[in-house]
Amino acid sequence: MNFANKVSTFRILIVPFFIACFIYYSQDPQGRVYLRYLALFIFVLGVISDAVDGYVARKSKQQSQAGMILDPLGDKLLLMSAYVCLNVSPLGIRFPLPVMLIVISRDTIILLGAVVLFMVKQKINIMPTRWGKLTTTFQMLSVIVVLLQWKFSFLLWWIAVVFTVISGVDYIMRGFKILYDADTPRHT
Repeated sequence: MNFANKVSTFRILIVPFFIACFIYYSQDPQGRVYLRYLALFIFVLGVISDAVDGYVARKSKQQSQAGMILDPLGDKLLLMSAYVCLNVSPLGIRFPLPVMLIVISRDTIILLGAVVLFMVKQKINIMPTRWGKLTTTFQMLSVIVVLLQWKFSFLLWWIAVVFTVISGVDYIMRGFKILYDADTPRHT
């Protein structure tokens, strides 16, 4: 377990604390405003840890098979929980149901696709694409501005939705290409 993997594991472990902040905040939004800011702090800590683990893994050449699973898993857990919490929260500005469903559907499809690819190939090499990185960036920014209750949050979340759809289609096409290449005999 190298340092980058420990950072990714940390990101996974903070997700329940992020969710707990919303559960307790929703019970008394006026009296527990500090919990919304604590959730923001935890989320930003998760965003920073995402940047740190990627940087450390690349610079110190600590990229590993475990890291290829832990890093995207940490991102997906943090983002999916944030989108659900910020859809059902008592905040004035929150994610509309279609936005939440698009984000969660894409991530669920990617996770299920990774499982299928692993079952077929007995090995998986998950490499983020440029579209995937842009999607994650805008999804994270969207969560932050909704937590801050920025009145123009909808601009960022709709940009995130566009990138989510584009990257989702891109990952699906890549997945089918890998499956097709694995199952089709080569003719010369």
